[in-house]
Amino acid sequence: MAKKTVADIDVKGKKVLMRCDFNFPLDENCNITSDKRIVAALPSIKKVLEGGASVILMSHLGRPEGQKTPKESLAPVAKRLSELLGKDVIFADDCIGSDVDTKAKTLKSGQVMLLENLRFHREEEIKDKKAKDDPKLKEAKENFAKKLAALADIYIDDAFGTAHRDNASMLTVPQMMKGKPRVIGFLIEAELKFLGDTVNNPQKPFFAILGGAKVSDKLGVIENLMKKVNGILIGGAMAYTFFKAQGKSVGNSLCENNFIDKAKELLGKAREMNCEIILPVDTVIAQELKEGAKNKVVEGNIDDGWQGFDIGPRTRKLFANKIKTAKTIIWNGPMGVFEMPPFDEGTKAVAMAVAEATDKGARSVIGGGDSASAIKKMGLNKRVSHVSTGGGASLEFLEGKPFKAIEILDEK
Repeated sequence: MAKKTVADIDVKGKKVLMRCDFNFPLDENCNITSDKRIVAALPSIKKVLEGGASVILMSHLGRPEGQKTPKESLAPVAKRLSELLGKDVIFADDCIGSDVDTKAKTLKSGQVMLLENLRFHREEEIKDKKAKDDPKLKEAKENFAKKLAALADIYIDDAFGTAHRDNASMLTVPQMMKGKPRVIGFLIEAELKFLGDTVNNPQKPFFAILGGAKVSDKLGVIENLMKKVNGILIGGAMAYTFFKAQGKSVGNSLCENNFIDKAKELLGKAREMNCEIILPVDTVIAQELKEGAKNKVVEGNIDDGWQGFDIGPRTRKLFANKIKTAKTIIWNGPMGVFEMPPFDEGTKAVAMAVAEATDKGARSVIGGGDSASAIKKMGLNKRVSHVSTGGGASLEFLEGKPFKAIEILDEK
């Protein structure tokens, strides 16, 4: 996707509407627990301000489902953004309406305004399919988008975390701004470059590491990647569905029985495509999930009453040795219950192996979500090539799905 970026347009004297991703948890006192997503948006914001524009920022936070709630207000973001930019950020207590219109019209070059949570309006999340089937929903979504679009002369999308969604602010607003510049920010540019180049122009050997709870969440990723990679290393609870597909007992381990036949089919397809599916050879099991739980390592079948919670030591070595040979690596999903010792050792071992391979010249992309959290928790995020900001978005990208919200933006 060779899209125009914020660096390709003249913004002097213009009002810029920028979709950011400020969706991160606040603590019980509505304090920001991490400002990383705000920091990630700064390069695009600063570029616009340096170019002589004023900027109107918009984002969602949480799932308020059309209800205005203090705990999901973006007011704390405005405060932190003011500190990071070294200038006052005007905060609007809504994202549409007469007060917002007035504040937008009086914005001067160099000023920043942040709109209140987009999801305080249900129209933001109306899906296009529902809108097509229901004229009233379509009208409501379009009217909401028109009000946002009328605030500015230029649209910038820098929210990769929601780039796979057809939310009003992501898709309908730029549709309403046809004829005006509609570009991507630096954050999305980096995501498309790293994910796109990695998947479509990889150096071989190319290995994908997939973990997490469900095979169903990764079906599309596995089917798409097996055409491109030399091998797929599978850990996490999703491995137990593959075990059962091979006729093994998995005890009380999480297993998607409805997807056993699909797992068999994937194993067969992988053999046909000469893609190696590498499953765990041993498993850390316990009878209960709690920190410091009594556990043991087994190979093969898991007895009833026991659950698998992590890959075992032999698997850690097996996976690490495969990763060491790689020139390109994609990792999405933990190898076990990474938040809880002693079931975090598999994820730690994989993270370290990916970092060491990157140190030796491999390109590594961490696909957001739990794997991003794990690698940051270990302090290894600076030792990999790229950590994606979008969990669901990066997964859909790896599946090869089109992103309508990006496709409609201006080509270079």
